[in-house]
Amino acid sequence: MDRKKELKEWYKQMKPDMGIFMIRCKANNKCYIQATHDLRGVMNGTRVKLGANMHPCRELQKEWKEYGEENFTVEILENLEYDKDETKTDYKDELALLHMIWEEKLAKEGLEFYKKNS
Repeated sequence: MDRKKELKEWYKQMKPDMGIFMIRCKANNKCYIQATHDLRGVMNGTRVKLGANMHPCRELQKEWKEYGEENFTVEILENLEYDKDETKTDYKDELALLHMIWEEKLAKEGLEFYKKNS
């Protein structure tokens, strides 16, 4: 029983990598970016959704099916560091700001974005 409590506590203390990632189509230079509290988990979930034809971004889903997974890259753009203050648990504002910064940066590089729900 103590081991179970220990594992629960360890799990609570885990801090997944958070930040922003991009899925980029090599065929047309379009991209999809997402900021998240759990980079690895959401990236893996996104790949699974795309593979199962269930991603909420219909435009990205359509092209994923059309061009095939091999014509897309999935990469982490930036990790967001945890605050030194251990009591801070809400990073929504920081992630939203990071998303805006990268959207602006990528637009300047000439990338187009998949429309969220089209």
